Amino acid sequence: METRAFREGAVIFRQGDKGDCLYDVYQGRVGIYADYGTEREQLLAEYYTDQFFGEMGLLDRAPRSATAVALEDTTLGIITEETFGEYFRSKPAKVLMIMQQLSQNLRRRTNDYFEVCRSIHELAEKEGIA
Repeated sequence: METRAFREGAVIFRQGDKGDCLYDVYQGRVGIYADYGTEREQLLAEYYTDQFFGEMGLLDRAPRSATAVALEDTTLGIITEETFGEYFRSKPAKVLMIMQQLSQNLRRRTNDYFEVCRSIHELAEKEGIA
């Protein structure tokens, strides 16, 4: 597994880049942004030491949905499809953490979706549309 260091402010990957790996934060802090570098820039999440990000790129190889930026000097482990099997065997506790984080992210997004649906429904009722 490759290890890379990024200086504060360095872009790790950009929204729209090909996804092909996940990142294990060995040290530092990473921000995930929508519309990075534009007036609509929005910080979506922050990841710290012993957390993971970019897992969707490893799993579905789709273009990155956001931009990752080192918020301080950061060291990352880069896990690719080729190295994931060995990672899985050598660090099962970390793989469990990845699965737990995926589950938490999915649960959070599901709750966000339901909240938006409730808000739209309440607005529609208020406007007499529903």
